[in-house]
Amino acid sequence: MKRFYKTVSVSPAGDAFAIALDGRPMKTPQRNPLAVPQPALADAIAAEWMAQGEDIIPASMPLTGLAQGALDQVDSDRDRIVGRIAAFADSDMLYYRADDSQQALIDYQAQHWDPLLDWARQRYDVGFNLIHGIRYEAQPAETIARLTNVVEAQDGFALAAMLSLVGLSGSLVATLALVEKIHDTETLWPLVNLEELWQEEQWGQDDQAVAARNVKKAEFEAAARFLELART
Repeated sequence: MKRFYKTVSVSPAGDAFAIALDGRPMKTPQRNPLAVPQPALADAIAAEWMAQGEDIIPASMPLTGLAQGALDQVDSDRDRIVGRIAAFADSDMLYYRADDSQQALIDYQAQHWDPLLDWARQRYDVGFNLIHGIRYEAQPAETIARLTNVVEAQDGFALAAMLSLVGLSGSLVATLALVEKIHDTETLWPLVNLEELWQEEQWGQDDQAVAARNVKKAEFEAAARFLELART
């Protein structure tokens, strides 16, 4: 799509802050007003639109996409979104450890992952089953229920960010560490890519895998930034 506007502005809209192009309030794909809860987030979204060149490139506007998701998807289908995020309470990648033939990797995983799980145990009063190998083992029902309640307590904008974060990381615990401001992306991204980075140390890098991981890292950082700006 060709750029069709000259100016981008932000203005109060009730309890929210709306973005306008050439003075015309923007709408989401579902025709909801593009209005967000914090002025810093509105300014950041406006900056994405202002930075567009002759062509509008949606992939270069992750904050806009997340805001649209919050307004169009979370608001209209909140229970489904909560369920998709909370499902990771039963399948968090931090639960899955190497099999017994890879003791060095088991030790490495424990060194880096156990502190994050220990934080979650204490913070939410939950327990986890650690699994060696790729077999499935259910987590305690009380753990799933309590972490689901934590997810349900988030507002729509946080849920939009969390849906992206759990999908990119495979970890609800790591996502909650961002929500709770326990760690930042620079700490968490290597943790949720620990096995891949370990394999690269042993066997060398695959350029395509590195490029794909860097794309995901940028998306992860954008979702984390959206989460932060939405509650500033």
